[in-house]
Amino acid sequence: MTLSDVKPGGECCIVEIHIGDMTGQRLLDMGFIPGAKIKVIRNAPLVDPVDLLIKGYHVSIRHSEAKFVEVTPL
Repeated sequence: MTLSDVKPGGECCIVEIHIGDMTGQRLLDMGFIPGAKIKVIRNAPLVDPVDLLIKGYHVSIRHSEAKFVEVTPL
């Protein structure tokens, strides 16, 4: 399951990041590390971006980036 599959209000835990370029590094720098818990707050009206709560702060990423984050539901 990927982060882009999680519906608003859902919670999950990161298993792995499947992208290795600058985007992958940016996600890691923002706290998207294996074991981190994420809550999906909402999707924007036109789908992108998705608003997330991770490590006590809000972050927004595109669904095209979220599809590279493998998660397990909580």
